[in-house]
Amino acid sequence: MKPFFSVTLCVILFFACTGREPKTTFSCTDAGCSGTYIGPEFIRCSDVAHQFSNTMSWVVGDKLKELYSKKNYVKVNFSGIQMSTEGMNGVGDVEYSLYFPFEPVSSECQAYTSFDHVGGWDHTPELELRKMALKKAVLPGEELAISPMMTTPEGLQEYWIQWKNKEVQRNCSK
Repeated sequence: MKPFFSVTLCVILFFACTGREPKTTFSCTDAGCSGTYIGPEFIRCSDVAHQFSNTMSWVVGDKLKELYSKKNYVKVNFSGIQMSTEGMNGVGDVEYSLYFPFEPVSSECQAYTSFDHVGGWDHTPELELRKMALKKAVLPGEELAISPMMTTPEGLQEYWIQWKNKEVQRNCSK
């Protein structure tokens, strides 16, 4: 029954698209990054709203590296992350907003310089697969730092992941 529902929903949303371009905005400061996607949940059966998580992961990762290069050592404060997905699972536009606060750390080897996510809409995120894929990017002797699973009322589930990048932080090898 669920596959039939998913295909039916996708067909309905495909024909319901108005042709409007989605709007994506984001900004970062030394204190954190925020962003918003406003637009259809699906375009031609592609889950474009959820793909905003990819965009924000790249933005946050780039900001972490920028701050590190300026000797401003930080990490994402997982407990302060804010996620909202208003309008999800409906026919109108979705407003998907994210906020990632940074917290200072005392040394370059305590900082994190890379950021990613693994998530799903009404299905469990494939965390173990993502951990295996990211393993090669982590500074030797270090582990991925993974947030608790975060869920919006509309059903988006995300794990946020940060790590010490083996290229950027090679001076911190154990």
